[in-house]
Amino acid sequence: MIEHLLSCDDLDAESATLILDTAAQMAHAMSGREVRKLPTLRGRTVVNLFYEDSTRTRVSFEAAAKRLSADVVTFSAKGSSVSKGESLKDTALTLQAMGADAVVVRHPASGAPHRLTGWLDGAVLNAGDGTHEHPTQALLDAYTMRSHLGRLEGLRVAIVGDILHSRVARSNVSLLRTFGAEVTLVAPPTLLPVGVDTWPVDVSYDFDAVLSRLDVVMMLRVQAERMNASFFPSAREYTRRYGLDAHRMSRLPESALVMHPGPMNRGMEIAASVADSARSVIVDQVANGVSVRMAALYLLLSGHKGGAA
Repeated sequence: MIEHLLSCDDLDAESATLILDTAAQMAHAMSGREVRKLPTLRGRTVVNLFYEDSTRTRVSFEAAAKRLSADVVTFSAKGSSVSKGESLKDTALTLQAMGADAVVVRHPASGAPHRLTGWLDGAVLNAGDGTHEHPTQALLDAYTMRSHLGRLEGLRVAIVGDILHSRVARSNVSLLRTFGAEVTLVAPPTLLPVGVDTWPVDVSYDFDAVLSRLDVVMMLRVQAERMNASFFPSAREYTRRYGLDAHRMSRLPESALVMHPGPMNRGMEIAASVADSARSVIVDQVANGVSVRMAALYLLLSGHKGGAA
């Protein structure tokens, strides 16, 4: 098993499958317990170090660590010495002195989690760095696909929307290709990154052209907060060409899943009726995130010992 979880590029099929299988064991072990806790990481300290706002990921990692009986410290850049100018290195040295066994970090700078590994003895888990990667999101997405469709190899997955600013897209492309899925990126040319032609994916500018052959459609939020220019004519035009509404959903195969990493812009990239439909597994993604993050923490801090409980 890897020492840190920084990028999906660091995961081969065996290690990624181990995380998914362990997550399934965790979910099974928790389902039969009146008290939803396992003693696995008792006495260990997990620090959540978040330099960006987050709801799902932060709460999910907190819940995962607490369900493994770890001590959890949540550190937000707002209201801390960071707001006074403290560097990432000095923050890391402070956490090291406090005996952090694992640090879960979200940071606006790509590569920040990698830098932390040089200053900390404990495991570092990337909870999103800039526009680089978000590996646990890709793992929970893969777990959700496998749970509903029974496999990952050969699945036809479209990732639709703001690919340019999406760390989720980058992690999913890497992990899904490792598992043998076929990935198509769907976006206007302005929302595709430079060099996308070298990625192991197909690219389409026409959402309607790919709908009928998909097993999974993953919608992405337009990240307006990362944009300093106009990337499309208007929100209405974007929705008309790249939004998933009831009409487009009706053209998907009957077994196809609708996914979204959240937070959603309802009415823009995805219609409310689609987000709340029986095809949508968005709520499942959130629930599965806790099990997957439990598995990641367990494997990094305890090592694989042949069982989850």
